[in-house]
Amino acid sequence: MNQSNSALNRLFADDGTPDPEPAPRRSKRRRGLKRVLILITVLLVLLGLVVGIGYALLASTYNEVDRVSIEQDPEWQRPAEATGDDAPINILLLGSDSRETTDPGATIEDLGDFRSDAIMVAQISPEDDSITVMSIMRDNWVNIEGHGEAKINAAVAYGGLPLAVNSVENFIGARIDHVALIDFDSFKGLTDAVGGVTIDNPIEYTAQNGGGDFTFAEGEITLDGDQALSYVRERYAFSDGDYQRVRNQQVYLQALFGQLLSSETLGSVDRVTSVFESLKPYLILDEGLNLNRTVMLGIDMRSIRSNDISFFTSPTNGTGTSADGQSIVIPDETELENVRTAFADGTLDEYAAAQE
Repeated sequence: MNQSNSALNRLFADDGTPDPEPAPRRSKRRRGLKRVLILITVLLVLLGLVVGIGYALLASTYNEVDRVSIEQDPEWQRPAEATGDDAPINILLLGSDSRETTDPGATIEDLGDFRSDAIMVAQISPEDDSITVMSIMRDNWVNIEGHGEAKINAAVAYGGLPLAVNSVENFIGARIDHVALIDFDSFKGLTDAVGGVTIDNPIEYTAQNGGGDFTFAEGEITLDGDQALSYVRERYAFSDGDYQRVRNQQVYLQALFGQLLSSETLGSVDRVTSVFESLKPYLILDEGLNLNRTVMLGIDMRSIRSNDISFFTSPTNGTGTSADGQSIVIPDETELENVRTAFADGTLDEYAAAQE
């Protein structure tokens, strides 16, 4: 594959020197760009980088990543499909606490008890070299196609990944292009593979999730794999529960991305390979992400740095109780309309910046 090998040479042309000062961002989206297929956050940019180490060597390994179909029932209601070469790219990330729930061969009956513990949507802006990630509280009370109102994280149990994708699409008012499911256990291996992750922890607490008797001090601390897994799972220690867990997940991911994109990681073939091998057993991708597209992902986003990645949480009006007695999160429908406009226009980065 001459095209791929040529692309890989460009991918590794960076010798680790600082990037030149970026040009001022254009207020008007540049036309004529090819549609770049980008996978969720820098974790999957790393897949493109890893493959670049040796296309033939790792091709079979990459193809061992489990795949799943996200094809939807054509009768389901969906947002309009974006058109044009510069249409925004939206990727759904579902984080689970159980490998069994990320089995691509699982039936709806197998998924009957599944509830996603983390739901994030990333919008990619290749021409601006930015990634914007919106967390969705798992207890958001939404309409699920064919099932009425329910918590958004119940969609997988009702209808598998296609229904989960459909529910998120209708929530954000835009199509999802790709999906990645990640078992939380992957964070343990990823953290150890990069030699630990240093975070700026916003609040001191002692974990109560059974994942280890850890106390996390406020301020800058370095997590090993076991601590990282506990950190992203914890919610019982906080008065606002899942709200703080979502904030902590964002803190951890921002720090992890910085570590993954550091010269120490990208400059070491062994470390990058270790990162990939740590992630692979806990990762499932949709069928549309083949090897060539992932390599192009690494090329097109090779200049991304951790400060080019921003996070925010979908707007809510706090918590409440459903008619059947469930504790739920109430979406802020008025502000969500602004979010949906940003998703549809490909300007989610601008929306997130305005919330800071």
